[in-house]
Amino acid sequence: MKHLHRSLKNRHLQMIAIGGAVGTGLFYGSAHVLQIAGPAIVVSYAVVGVVIYVIMRALGETCVHEPVTGSFSYYAYRYWGDFAGFFSGWNYWFCYISVSMAELAVVGIYISFWWPAFPSWTSALICWAVITFVNLFRVRVFGEFEFWASLIKVTAICLMIIMGTFLIVSGYMHDRPAAGLASLNTMGDWLPYGIKGLFLSFALVIFSFGGVELVGMAAGEVEKPKQVIPVAIRQLVWRILLFYVGSFTVMLIFFPWRAIGLEASPFVQIFAKSGIPEAASVMNLVIITAALSVYNSMLFSNGRMLYNLACQGDAPALFARLSASGIPRNGLIFSSLITLIIVALNFLIPEKVFFIMMSIASISVLISWLMILFTLIFFRRRMSREREMPAFPTPLYPYSIYFAAAFLIMTMVLMAFIPDMRPSLVVAPAWVLLLWLIYVVRRKDSRKSEKSVSEECSFTE
Repeated sequence: MKHLHRSLKNRHLQMIAIGGAVGTGLFYGSAHVLQIAGPAIVVSYAVVGVVIYVIMRALGETCVHEPVTGSFSYYAYRYWGDFAGFFSGWNYWFCYISVSMAELAVVGIYISFWWPAFPSWTSALICWAVITFVNLFRVRVFGEFEFWASLIKVTAICLMIIMGTFLIVSGYMHDRPAAGLASLNTMGDWLPYGIKGLFLSFALVIFSFGGVELVGMAAGEVEKPKQVIPVAIRQLVWRILLFYVGSFTVMLIFFPWRAIGLEASPFVQIFAKSGIPEAASVMNLVIITAALSVYNSMLFSNGRMLYNLACQGDAPALFARLSASGIPRNGLIFSSLITLIIVALNFLIPEKVFFIMMSIASISVLISWLMILFTLIFFRRRMSREREMPAFPTPLYPYSIYFAAAFLIMTMVLMAFIPDMRPSLVVAPAWVLLLWLIYVVRRKDSRKSEKSVSEECSFTE
């Protein structure tokens, strides 16, 4: 019997945790947030960061208790019910197909910084081929690629914060004074579009954090998961504060935020418009690496989710087959082929495709996070009946869960007030209905009252 291999080490998981949270949402999507929230973007990321920490602790509680591939889909299946596992898994897969497409879509924007005439669909195709190739080898190859790619972008963000702080303090601004805190000394400066702008920004900021739950997806292939996972999740808060809040605080002091447009990453624009073109080019290269890193993680995650769904009987059995090196290649190849749709979209509507995929991914990730929170409630009920105590309990349970769930539902409502995000509110119910119909038909055809995990699969440590 072939099994997934526990080949990922602590350093791999640490960088996977960072890599999932630091990608296009921070480097490019933040430009859209600035258009809605202005300098209050710092508050937006801090508030959503608190909610994300609660979600990750909820996922971490179940992962530490039972570290398996499939993560929250498996937990929903085991502790909530058949349909919850089916829906959670397929929604997660759909979500990160959308995120993958968004990452590939924006690569063309980064490349055009150097070569404006280079077709965006060609950039997406090249990146697609490279990452698909990486994922078809041993999981250790994926881990090493993700480790170094994440290390590059983390180092770049830290250097940018240090460099920006130095330029502000030293006054070396290429004959231009820093924007300074003096331009943000009134409530009107901090909230140029009022409380409404701050609240609407939550719907966009959510996309930036999509991928943090990759820690759970990697639980089935990491060494010593019960020791490593809590460490990775506990460090999430200070990382969010450093990478998101820290970088934007420096950016707002360093450069007038109203001069930042949507033609490139805000970080690249700042260096380019401040007379430091070399730094802008380096940052642009880092951001391309970040996009590849996130797509790499998404493809890894989608292949494992299809493997888990097949093991539960919720996907075709061919997705449960592993290569000799323990890789679910069929699931990886299928997911990769689906993301090729983005190449066609980049050819047809290159100027709109990123925001379309961003809005669809945002609503689906909100649903996935709600499933994580609700699954923890069912998990705790099982633990209570069996008189067990969780080894990594969620702080302030159940009130923290209720708070996070209410915030996510509020964010879904807020999406209706952003014109470009409204189509996602139509796509989401249609997707939920489609999954329910497929589930009902599949159950009726199978004529089984219960499902059993395929003998080709293993969830043991």
